[in-house]
Amino acid sequence: MLKPTKILVPTDFSEHSDKALRQALDIAREYNAKVYALHVVDEKLQSTMTGDHSDLIINLDEINRLEKTLVSQAKEKLHKQIEKFTDCKNVQLIQKVANGIPYQEILREQENLGIDLIVIASLGKSGIAKFLIGSVANNVLRGAKCPVLLTK
Repeated sequence: MLKPTKILVPTDFSEHSDKALRQALDIAREYNAKVYALHVVDEKLQSTMTGDHSDLIINLDEINRLEKTLVSQAKEKLHKQIEKFTDCKNVQLIQKVANGIPYQEILREQENLGIDLIVIASLGKSGIAKFLIGSVANNVLRGAKCPVLLTK
């Protein structure tokens, strides 16, 4: 029987992510596990800004400043999201923001932290279609080396 000790919850700050975080916190309380809430700032912004756009004047300092701003805003949003769960005081909850391709960073964190359960929303902000698994969740499900709980 699975008795998780470290649970990873990727979040995009959507309602779906709130539900995944709620489930992870409930499981963590049951098994006295740590919860790692992770948001990934998608690297697409930087690659879009620094790609071959000869018609644009690109200032790398501005891109770096924008990236730092996005990370700072993400940390603030993550903190606010977690504040919604006032009953999680008994659970050790670690907040983390990373840069990169979301599913790759989620899988990297799973490896680095020795995560034994990932709780992820089947749909995120993009809201794709109600009957499809989101691309991030799908890629995590395929690449994870631990059990993955998909939430609706």
